Amino acid sequence: MKIEQIYTGCLAQGAYYITSKGEAAIVDPLREIKPYLERAEKDGVKIKYIFETHFHADFVSGHVDLAKATGAKIIYGPTAQPEFECVIAKDGEEFKLGDIKIKALHTPGHTMESTCYLLIDEKGKDIALFSGDTLFIGDVGRPDLAQKAADMTQEQLAATLFHSLRDKVMKLEDDVLVYPAHGAGSACGKNMSKETVSTIGAQKKMNYALRADMTEEEFVKEVTDGLLPPPNYFPMNVAMNKKGYENIDTVMKRGLKAMNAEEFESAANETDAVMLDTRNDKFFNTGFIPNSINISLDGQFAPWVGALIPDVKQQLLLIAEPGREEESVMRLARVGYDNVIGYLEGGFEAWIKAGKEIDTISRITPQEFEKDFDKNKSIVIDVRRPGEYNSEHVDGAVNIPLDFINDNLAEFPKDKEFIIHCGGGYRSMTAASILKSRGWENFKEVEGGYNKIKLTGVPKTDAVCTKKTQNV
Repeated sequence: MKIEQIYTGCLAQGAYYITSKGEAAIVDPLREIKPYLERAEKDGVKIKYIFETHFHADFVSGHVDLAKATGAKIIYGPTAQPEFECVIAKDGEEFKLGDIKIKALHTPGHTMESTCYLLIDEKGKDIALFSGDTLFIGDVGRPDLAQKAADMTQEQLAATLFHSLRDKVMKLEDDVLVYPAHGAGSACGKNMSKETVSTIGAQKKMNYALRADMTEEEFVKEVTDGLLPPPNYFPMNVAMNKKGYENIDTVMKRGLKAMNAEEFESAANETDAVMLDTRNDKFFNTGFIPNSINISLDGQFAPWVGALIPDVKQQLLLIAEPGREEESVMRLARVGYDNVIGYLEGGFEAWIKAGKEIDTISRITPQEFEKDFDKNKSIVIDVRRPGEYNSEHVDGAVNIPLDFINDNLAEFPKDKEFIIHCGGGYRSMTAASILKSRGWENFKEVEGGYNKIKLTGVPKTDAVCTKKTQNV
């Protein structure tokens, strides 16, 4: 028996590859299926099952393409109603894989079809729980995402999750391993650990939601407290996972259409495509195509695209570092952005060589910020999340989180100069590119963000410990 966790940092997502005696199963696969096919071929095993813990909201699963490529059966838990052929498991139903069994445990609450899968070895011992978004390391799944589909309030879903955890999960032996679908950085929970594996016993001791003396009322209150609104793309990904989607090879072929500068410019002028620049912020800062948006691959790229580009059907034109075009298209497809219509061949340098117009961001160092800062005059906008801002910030700074910048553009002044920063420079450069594309010119952005500002003498609020809030 072999269990391999395949973790994707950008999405903070864990898929699982399980083998036993010539047969394999995949739990919650990502959109690109090639890695699973290659593993199975290398190990000389046949993929028999694809287990889905629920209809994912934060990424498009590879279940449909993988089933077509291998003949494997897609397994969902009770109440799931996908629009493609699959097996709807009964609560407690067991699936034989080589010498082992995988048992479906229906655990509604995060969504109503949410199901954990319990791996039982050849001796009948419970070994590992693939817990999906029901149980994370240090947290549990947020109960507000499925309200509309379930016709329930988040409080009702939280109460359902309370009983799922106590009636199914917490009754398992303490040495059972816990393999969740996500870790720190995912928008599917609010207090997840950076660890990606644990045990039932450890979670009973350290997970706030599994306290032995916790009442249902306390659970509901604590699980629903501090939830930020989910990204707009979540319902669209759920729909794709329920209905099916275009083959990934077709998506990649369309997106990897090379365009010279003239062709790229024409496409930008003749379509409603968003020009998305995926270069590192330090490169974007020195020059970029006017009206392009910077969301760098060197960070949580896909979730930020989902948060800031509201419609997964939006056409996109890519400017990438040469050699990273395929990576850009694939990481967009992971979250359902399938309508990349081409990329600038040769990258930004090709645009410069063609003599095209460029734009820049006014970026200053933390030392320059300190020199120019006047507590009584300077307008400072902090685009970090509320929890980060509340823990410590520049004295007098205003908090406008990047997550919701599109809804709060009116809060950025147009008649006065202002300064923006985030934690390390990634988010503030994205914010700067959005502001530039919408006509703002009267601002500067701080290189290195608050991580560097706090090392200067700029007046700051006292650092305080705050309750962690949902992170993306």
